[in-house]
Amino acid sequence: MTERKKIIIDTDPGIDDAMAIFIALQSPEVEVIGLTTIYGNVYTALATRNALHLLEIAGRTDIPVAEGSHVTITKGTKLRIADFVHGTDGLGNQNFPPPKGKPIEQSAADFLVEQASLYPGEVTVVALGPLTNIALAIQSDPAFIKNVGQIVLLGGAFSVNGNVNPAAEANIFGDPDAADVVFTSGADILAIGINVTHQVVLTDANRDTLAESSGKFAQYMCRILDVYFSYHHDAYSTKGVYLHDPTTLLAAVNPSLITYVEGVVRVQTVGITRGLTLFYNKQKRFGEVTEWSDKPSVKVAVTVDAPSVVKMVMERLTSS
Repeated sequence: MTERKKIIIDTDPGIDDAMAIFIALQSPEVEVIGLTTIYGNVYTALATRNALHLLEIAGRTDIPVAEGSHVTITKGTKLRIADFVHGTDGLGNQNFPPPKGKPIEQSAADFLVEQASLYPGEVTVVALGPLTNIALAIQSDPAFIKNVGQIVLLGGAFSVNGNVNPAAEANIFGDPDAADVVFTSGADILAIGINVTHQVVLTDANRDTLAESSGKFAQYMCRILDVYFSYHHDAYSTKGVYLHDPTTLLAAVNPSLITYVEGVVRVQTVGITRGLTLFYNKQKRFGEVTEWSDKPSVKVAVTVDAPSVVKMVMERLTSS
């Protein structure tokens, strides 16, 4: 048996975050060594509560939860919470009882730094929300970018419109300055943008299959999916929901599900296009030195094996 990949999920649960966390716990290829929380779908305090709650549902209260930043790296506060997508509680307005567990004393950034230095090269960070915690880890410890194995992040809209406005995707928009720090840090980064995740749809028929399953995760997801389905129905006229977070998680579990290109990514941090991710493919060598030319390359996903992702999602949710 090959050694399982250690992963930390940085998350803002969130309905598709819940699905990604459950899939990770059902993936024999990986060992979840911690959850770190961040604002996004909900505020950070509620993200922490939801992360603890999801681990209780899964019977995995042995996994530590480290609470992340409540503000952006420029000390801005989160202006837009996606409660109209995920429900005011982030989990489909089910008003679950509060979890018994508590987060650990360490901050998310300190936990990330500590785990990466304990297991150099072995930890994959799967970042499903704004990148504030990851940027703080990079800023607080220069060795973090060498120690961390890979950062697989959900973020960006490469060559397509964003989903909070035409320029920006939600996670990057949540903290564009942090995103630019992460993309230019030199860490091994794989970005999964909405240009890829919008190809992966959980259909109404898939939801019916989940409803018929006796798996506890399938049953739980069916309880919370209503709000998410009705949002997608209204916003996109789709008969299904996009699997942003599960796709990103599964790309970390099984990299053969996606193909990628490499180049420099910069994030626009001001103005009308704040949060825009710009990819420089290095096909053209520019004569002048630019804000791109001396920056390290990252990997950006361009295709995804959508049927395989949906199949894995369904198998792992129904097998519990």
